[in-house]
Amino acid sequence: MPAQKRKFKSNALQGVYDKYIGDDPEKIQEFEDEYSNAQVANDICVLREQAGLTQRELAERVGTQASVICRLEDAGYDGHSLSMLRRIATALGQKVEIRFVPTRKEELRV
Repeated sequence: MPAQKRKFKSNALQGVYDKYIGDDPEKIQEFEDEYSNAQVANDICVLREQAGLTQRELAERVGTQASVICRLEDAGYDGHSLSMLRRIATALGQKVEIRFVPTRKEELRV
């Protein structure tokens, strides 16, 4: 089942989405993929900051380089591996949870 078109609370954001994404199933899926990547990147950054760690400090805990953490916190990065996410989660006292959810037909609110 193809991804459903997003509906936004902001009229301006909805206008931009409608103009550039529209009803094109490929563009909708690409948007959803990028949105998901941005969410993961944001989650890593927020959890790191809540723990009071720099990228370098988190990298040391994870056993990698600060540039790797920087890349993982980049909203445009799409190479998040489950094993690295687990290492980061462990270093931050968290766990990774993966869920499969059906594609929703109802309006999505952002």
